[in-house]
Amino acid sequence: MSERVALKVDGITVRFGGVTALEAVGFAVREGETVGLIGPNGAGKTTLLNVISRLISPSSGRVELFGDDVTRAPAYSLPRRGVARTFQVVQPFANLTVRQNVAVAAMFSGSGRSEDDAAEAADRAIERTRLTAKAHMLPAHITLADRKRLELARALAMQPQVLLLDEVMAGLNHVEIDRIIDLIRDIKAQGTTIVVVEHVMKVIAAISDRIVVLQFGKKIADDSPDRVFDDPSVVSAYLGERFSKRRAAAAQGTAS
Repeated sequence: MSERVALKVDGITVRFGGVTALEAVGFAVREGETVGLIGPNGAGKTTLLNVISRLISPSSGRVELFGDDVTRAPAYSLPRRGVARTFQVVQPFANLTVRQNVAVAAMFSGSGRSEDDAAEAADRAIERTRLTAKAHMLPAHITLADRKRLELARALAMQPQVLLLDEVMAGLNHVEIDRIIDLIRDIKAQGTTIVVVEHVMKVIAAISDRIVVLQFGKKIADDSPDRVFDDPSVVSAYLGERFSKRRAAAAQGTAS
């Protein structure tokens, strides 16, 4: 893992009228690092991804990408700077095939990219996400798991240096989750920097180098998975005693 900082958020505050969604949130992500972003519903996780990807502007604070200030950069410029993301609610183009959906993303991310180049990038992303057999189907005719993979394929076709994942596992069964975990590990192995929002702690534990925890729009923890999972404030705010007891039982079973 490189010591170079790929992504930095510093003092990010977001207010919607009288509601403060994020308050002075800051952390840095090194190049090639995977950071899990967790917390209760309404903690501000997706809002923070929206700030990073420029869908909303912060009330104050700064976002840096490889040292460049992108706090006010237009949203369309982020993919061309190497940032791609998935969305919690999957909304593919209904009248385009799986392959066409992915090719559009590839085309959008590269200034001057030809249709042939975009098609090749799309085919590579489709193959990595195991969608080749369904490449010519419409989104309405594939399963939820396949649509989640389509969302990930669209992001991968942009060939990102920084990948933002927003609950890409939601609604999937255990087998499907394991396959996505393997894929994310493969993406990470190629040096991609990843920030992942996820409620499935199995996923966070499996892929994260570090975990940042938000509660009521504030950062309450930023540490290794083991330390975060054992942090009483995180257990109280989000994980719960049942998680803590299961984790302790699992550790005892491993030790014995």
